[in-house]
Amino acid sequence: MNDLIVYAHPRKESFNHAILETTVRGLQEKGHEVVVRDLYAMEFQPVISSSEILGGIGEDIEQEHEYLKWADVITFIYPIWWTGLPAIVKGYIDRVFTYGFAYRYVNGEQKGLLKGKKAFIINTQGKSHAQYAAIGMDKALLLTSDKGIFEYCGLEVLHHVIFESVPSSDETTRTAWLKQIEELIGKA
Repeated sequence: MNDLIVYAHPRKESFNHAILETTVRGLQEKGHEVVVRDLYAMEFQPVISSSEILGGIGEDIEQEHEYLKWADVITFIYPIWWTGLPAIVKGYIDRVFTYGFAYRYVNGEQKGLLKGKKAFIINTQGKSHAQYAAIGMDKALLLTSDKGIFEYCGLEVLHHVIFESVPSSDETTRTAWLKQIEELIGKA
């Protein structure tokens, strides 16, 4: 199995990085091939250019397309900032999930071109699930990312895990969360 991980957090000391390490280790222990695309370490340029909007892509995007073609499962690990994707992840989607590669329109109907591939999304957030649920943001997050991006492009979302109130969580809670990731990987 080929696993691509698209990771975005600027701090190596973050809980997101612990999730990344746990995910990589678990997949490798299962014998999977793993490639990590650490967007901050790569200094990924998130701003789409006018030529890219017109369909011209550079070598950097062609390389990301090759990784996506290679992958059976694409795992996205990133925090929820301002109730959405961090800018670098949104820029990755804007620049890499291009028309004609990730989706297209046929007779006015949208068609996802990444069918047959699976997605696993792991997020952290500062608020509690209850706080987001009270304002409907929990459903909005899933609608905009799972449906509006990943499923739109044909990916089957296997799991979308959101860890809540991360800045105020304790070591015991974080250890349990990492165990949850290990168990999900074990079932995959």
